[in-house]
Amino acid sequence: MDSSSEIACVYASLILHDDDVEITADKINAILSAAKVEVEPFWPPLFSKCLEKVDVGSMLACVGAGGGAAAAPAAGGAAPASGDPPAAKEEAKKEESEEESDDDMGFGLFD
Repeated sequence: MDSSSEIACVYASLILHDDDVEITADKINAILSAAKVEVEPFWPPLFSKCLEKVDVGSMLACVGAGGGAAAAPAAGGAAPASGDPPAAKEEAKKEESEEESDDDMGFGLFD
């Protein structure tokens, strides 16, 4: 399966978002034609329609958050339990922050 058309539309959409320009099929096509990339004609309208009501910035900010399925409420309406009580999570964070770093040893990678 060749996914280069999808990837080209993703990159074009990211360029438009980065420039704070509305993501439309015409603008995706303009970027693709400027880059001399040919895609099937259904891809740009599909991407623009899918991204029409999506906040791309918040979607990009949540990329490393661990996936949408775990964060979404379960079918019964309750959020899934993580198994660790909040106090245990806070203690783990404190322990991680108390560990020595390179800066504490008198040298750092970018000093």
